Amino acid sequence: MSIILLIEDNERMAKILARHMEIEGHQVILAQDGEAGLEAFRKQKVDLIVTDLKLPEKSGLEVLQAVKDENPRVPVLLMTAHGTIETAVKAVKEGAFDFLQKPVDPEHLLLTIGKALETRHLVTENLILKEELLQSREAKLIGQSRLLMEAQEKAKKVAGGTTTVILRGESGTGKELFARLIHDLSPRKDGAFIAINCAAIPKDLLESELFGHERGAFTGAAARRLGKFELADEGTIFLDEIGDMELGLQGKVLRVLEGDRFMRVGGTTQVKADVRLIAATNKDLEAAVATQTFRADLFYRLNVFPIVIPPLRERRDDIPLLVEHFLGVYARELKKDVRSVSPEALALMMRLSWTGNVRELQNCIERAVILCDGRTVKPEHLGISIPAVMEEEPSLNDGLQAVGSAAARAAETKLIERVLVETGGNKSRAAEILQVSYKTLLTKVKDYGLDRDQ
Repeated sequence: MSIILLIEDNERMAKILARHMEIEGHQVILAQDGEAGLEAFRKQKVDLIVTDLKLPEKSGLEVLQAVKDENPRVPVLLMTAHGTIETAVKAVKEGAFDFLQKPVDPEHLLLTIGKALETRHLVTENLILKEELLQSREAKLIGQSRLLMEAQEKAKKVAGGTTTVILRGESGTGKELFARLIHDLSPRKDGAFIAINCAAIPKDLLESELFGHERGAFTGAAARRLGKFELADEGTIFLDEIGDMELGLQGKVLRVLEGDRFMRVGGTTQVKADVRLIAATNKDLEAAVATQTFRADLFYRLNVFPIVIPPLRERRDDIPLLVEHFLGVYARELKKDVRSVSPEALALMMRLSWTGNVRELQNCIERAVILCDGRTVKPEHLGISIPAVMEEEPSLNDGLQAVGSAAARAAETKLIERVLVETGGNKSRAAEILQVSYKTLLTKVKDYGLDRDQ
């Protein structure tokens, strides 16, 4: 159901037109003059405005100009008498969707309303698709570990409302995927999902990215631009790395959360946007609040429902599933017949600490598929350094036996690599120094991924 604002000072005409719109399934708000019409527009979200050209207080042209300043996506239809056709044509050039000559034929009016609403939908959808195209990547939540399942369960429980959510976790853990999950399970799933990385945009440009700007607001602002909050109207906005946002801008985000209104850079009028906010950070916001680098009031507004995303090293059981997924993705994308990962390569990946988490693993598999000339990814394709494996910190979930085994393996790896360097790669001599058989050394060299150059 669309909400239409009808501004008409002829009460009888207004009732007739409103009745036809309501029969068609629209909700109609009536106003008898331009000032009252603009007041209604600012108080309640409307999808379309139908206004007479000649009105008390403010004219239809003034209404058009004000609406286009505040929300250019709301189409405006002008009704005009025969003597003011030239003015109506001028109004169309200034942004009116169309004009209707009085006396207005209700059927023609409904047809024009339908076209205007469809055009608005297509324009909005196009803007959203452009944003999503810039952010798109084949990825989804993969894994069956207990910690991941618990985080997903929390996300599903909070999705149904409008509660502000903050996702906390290290870089690369998949916070945006969790934000998308919440959006897709929410009543706003048919609206836009707009993501922006606050740390990736220069601080002096971030305000314009979030709230848009007017033409001439700053050097290079050749035209009005809608910000992410406007594009996310009736949908969800995801502010990643919000802990990197500077204090002044934090205050403006807080005002949007409290009042659903903001001003474009260089603007003079308030813009309304009905947006659900999901934020994410890898920073310690409590510490930032204590050092006054993050606003306490914004922190408390964001921290209504925190969800902690576990790092990959705490859910190692998910690594084989993630490897299988990314292997399929990049084999298709790069058009290569790479079908599997060798046990040695997988064992190497299972031992790594993955400080970059799922994103690092994803990049590792992409590189491996590029380097692999056969059907199976081997340790030499991964580009993983042995020191990186050895420096891994044990997980809190590991038992003493597992930690001891990993430490022994790391020590053996380091010693074998050192002896091979000293012997110039002569494995027979290395086996003698290490006091093991040649066959045992070959097995360990292969198992530990030390035959990369062989």
